Amino acid sequence: MNNHNIPACVWKVKVEVLKWFLVCTVACTCVGVVYIQWTHIWMLRAELSEVKQRFRPLETSGTEGGICCDPAVCCGVSCYHRFPERLKHEGCRDKRDVTEQKKQRKRRQTEQHTFLHLVPVSSQSYNDHDTTVLSWALGQSRGEGLQVSGDTVTVEAEGTYFIYSQVLYKDTTWLMGHVITKRLKGAETKLMKCLKSMPSNVSQPLNTCYTAGIYFLESGSTLQLSVPRKSAELILTAHATFMGLFSI
Repeated sequence: MNNHNIPACVWKVKVEVLKWFLVCTVACTCVGVVYIQWTHIWMLRAELSEVKQRFRPLETSGTEGGICCDPAVCCGVSCYHRFPERLKHEGCRDKRDVTEQKKQRKRRQTEQHTFLHLVPVSSQSYNDHDTTVLSWALGQSRGEGLQVSGDTVTVEAEGTYFIYSQVLYKDTTWLMGHVITKRLKGAETKLMKCLKSMPSNVSQPLNTCYTAGIYFLESGSTLQLSVPRKSAELILTAHATFMGLFSI
């Protein structure tokens, strides 16, 4: 059959049918896509609801009895991102433990800042030992780990200490200096020595000698500062002659 012999009305019908077919095809495709998306959303909502029900007991039991069992719950952070396996291994911290930790931290801070600064009171010369020993008074202090009595500093709390000392000399001897000695259970150890040459060709020679060091001091040990010269001429003022130590 020749297509040129088909009437125009038949062509119009075919075109209309084709249009409706295309419209139905597009509509069915859109409906299918919407249905797939709705199904996916419904599955996500179901999974989210299951996750919430699974973790809700952990969130509600996190602060039972005034005890915080989970730091995340106590700080207002959601627990949903945490795993039950991790929560099983985290123990509950009692408020008493927190208080005890604070006390221990404060005690450690106090011990770490224990110090003693001494100012001179007088000097005593010992001719038999060719020595001049200084006696001290308390300038500043903190804590009870260090005690001073006369010319001796007693260590009550053992630890590592920074020790410093300075003496101002006005002696005519060409070389002056001082020694810090530690005594413990009859044993004597010279911890630090300081030597300084005195100026010559002056009417009143003056010079200072400063020394410092870090040492471990046992409980019960004592420290003493002495000048290895009898009748040494010293300037006993707080800003020129002093001794001190503090824990580190």
